Amino acid sequence: MDARDGADDRERALEAAHSAALDWLASLDNRPVWPRATLDEMLEVFGGELPGDGEDPAAVVERLAADAGPGLVGIPGPRFFGFVIGGTLPAALAADWLVSAWDQNSGSAMLTPTTVALERIAGRWMLELFGLPDTASVGFVTGGQIANFTCLAAARNAVLARAGWDLADLGLRNAPAVRFVVGADRHGSIDRAARFLGIGRSEIEVVEADDQGRMRADALERTLEHGEGPLIVCLQAGEVHTGAFDDFAALIAIAHQSGAWVHVDGAFGLWAAASPALRPLTAGMEQADSWATDAHKTLNVPYDCGMAIVRDPADSIAAFRTGGDYLVYTGLDPWDVTPELSRRARGVPAWAALRSLGRSGVAALVDRLHANAVAMAEGLAVIDGVEVVNDVDYTQVMFRLGSDEATRALGGAILAEGTAVVTGAEWRGRAALRCSMSSWATTPGDVERTLAAMRSLATS
Repeated sequence: MDARDGADDRERALEAAHSAALDWLASLDNRPVWPRATLDEMLEVFGGELPGDGEDPAAVVERLAADAGPGLVGIPGPRFFGFVIGGTLPAALAADWLVSAWDQNSGSAMLTPTTVALERIAGRWMLELFGLPDTASVGFVTGGQIANFTCLAAARNAVLARAGWDLADLGLRNAPAVRFVVGADRHGSIDRAARFLGIGRSEIEVVEADDQGRMRADALERTLEHGEGPLIVCLQAGEVHTGAFDDFAALIAIAHQSGAWVHVDGAFGLWAAASPALRPLTAGMEQADSWATDAHKTLNVPYDCGMAIVRDPADSIAAFRTGGDYLVYTGLDPWDVTPELSRRARGVPAWAALRSLGRSGVAALVDRLHANAVAMAEGLAVIDGVEVVNDVDYTQVMFRLGSDEATRALGGAILAEGTAVVTGAEWRGRAALRCSMSSWATTPGDVERTLAAMRSLATS
């Protein structure tokens, strides 16, 4: 293939992808939200032997688009309320296409000044929206899991250094034991990050939570009274079932009195700080030492895009800066603040989303998500037999029927019926269904359409 043929193939393939993408987006309002095909069925569709000879690139894209539909979930649509997954804002989607076309390795400012500049600006804007220190480092990673891991890796390194242990030189063998303190209702990604860092389940110290999942200050005080050594305390902005926020002002003061590094897992909750109406939920959060969040949740950018924020960039550098005589450093590079060297410019769609919304638009988006959650909760509460379990302070609604069997049956029925997606959960030993308001595309009409389906299914 010569360059001229390759350019033609590229243009035709991109045209096919553009047409297919528009068709997909246009279908979202009317297609079933949950997939209609199983994994095995999609393996059959796309499988078989690798062809001996290649195929025309445009034809490959056309076949991919034509066959993919039954196994796709309508995440970008207005009635996907499962897990905590946002839609995709128009500017962010288009910017992500450019990221793929530019094909920049965005680990180094020397190598890719444009995308690193865009990410640095997006990070600065986020710090401003969250009310966090403007000197903090912001590392763009895949999502909340790796954001938590990245922050906690910096935390482990820092608290060991305070105890006189150089982790980079001496490793973990014979290192002082790190106390790892968490709330009873923390997200599972916290425990998983701890495991990656060499902290086992039996070593985690769990602090009691209240009925909404908020860590209790009196229980934290009791926990920290006993024990010594390097200390990390993990708090939470937005419990994944209830949406509840820890009392940061009280808890951080208690933790810092004991010399702790305080980390806040705020995958979707940090964004409450961008709303003047909801900002009180995050009061005191700015006193922590690190924060994790996602842009592919509340900000509605494409997967993947998480942010690891560390108060003192020196702590990030100490944990992550690498060597190599061929690597050129230009101050604080992206590879200084995350585990990755080579990666796509995942922060560029976040820049585009923020630029397209502006400060007022981000606040309006967060407020609208909360308003949709309140409307959904109010509508569910008047359906015979439905109980709303949580206080709807933010974007999460958790509800159930009278028995676990009926609750699970309703969850399966709504997925099969196709109008909307809600996902199952367990709360205080009982089955529940969880509805997360995360998409810019959801309207009051989508809430009512979902409630109509719920009413029909719950009473049938």
